[in-house]
Amino acid sequence: MRRKKATEEQKKASEAQDAVDKKENQKEEQVNEDAQEAAEAKDQCKEVKEDAEDEQTLLKRQLEDLNDKHLRLIAEYDNFRKRTLREKMELSKNAGESILLNVLPVIDDFDRARGHLGAASDLDAVKEGIDLIYTKFQEFLKQQGVSEIETEEQEFDSEVHEAVTKIPAPSDELKGKIIDCIQKGYKLNDKVIRYPKVVVGE
Repeated sequence: MRRKKATEEQKKASEAQDAVDKKENQKEEQVNEDAQEAAEAKDQCKEVKEDAEDEQTLLKRQLEDLNDKHLRLIAEYDNFRKRTLREKMELSKNAGESILLNVLPVIDDFDRARGHLGAASDLDAVKEGIDLIYTKFQEFLKQQGVSEIETEEQEFDSEVHEAVTKIPAPSDELKGKIIDCIQKGYKLNDKVIRYPKVVVGE
């Protein structure tokens, strides 16, 4: 009986030991699982961190590329602006050259006419020479796109004419019209470059 009791107690002790061992094993497995999860989480964090660093490096490189392109574009624009300004200055400096070259023959004609004035006895020939020079100069102006603004008995137009004064009109038909032109006006193509100074009838 005593033996049986001892065996039962041993059995119970063994079961209790097994239960303790089982619990310890479970605890150890849980600790191992937790450690594995922690290691995996650490690896994931490391990967995320590396990915973030790679992305940061990529963004930094892209930013540097964009800055470089931006600086190059600014430099190119600055060079273009300077070149354009230089070309404009050269163009404005030399723009009148062809016009002046075409005026020179007219000046030559004036020089010849002045040279003959002292020796000229025929006044009609002198007048004819001056008329020829005047016609030549008018032709030159036409070639350059310069035309005279008509004023004789024209309706007064403030867009084209400049009224110097108003006088009583000699007749009703001349009211609001130009009676006299004090200074001729000219257009370059369609743009007025000098307004004619006129007297208007009222």
